[in-house]
Amino acid sequence: QVQLVESGGGSVQAGGSLRLSCVASGYTVGRWCMGWFRQPPGKEREAVATLYTGGAPPYIGDSVKGRFTISQDNAKNTLYLQMNGLKPEDTAMYYCAASYSVYCRAAVSQFDYWGQGTQVTVSS
Repeated sequence: QVQLVESGGGSVQAGGSLRLSCVASGYTVGRWCMGWFRQPPGKEREAVATLYTGGAPPYIGDSVKGRFTISQDNAKNTLYLQMNGLKPEDTAMYYCAASYSVYCRAAVSQFDYWGQGTQVTVSS
């Protein structure tokens, strides 16, 4: 059974940094496409970044490009999202997602498994 457990969220001031972690069990990180999504209150879930190291360069959403970095540690079976230069508009629940595809698309429908989410709140 696949489980994804996120951690690292919290409350920070604008300009601050956070690193989100997603530990997978029952699933091999690095073998298929994984990603980070976020869902602000009252809005739809949107892709932040996706990664499959055996394929195209990572996808990074336009709103976070230059500030967020997606990476993985296969030995720890963990996916990361480094978030720098945080802005109040980055406030959202952040979700880790895993697929059984080597083709990464920045779409909710691409992914088969989801974590429970970790809250990120950025104050001005």
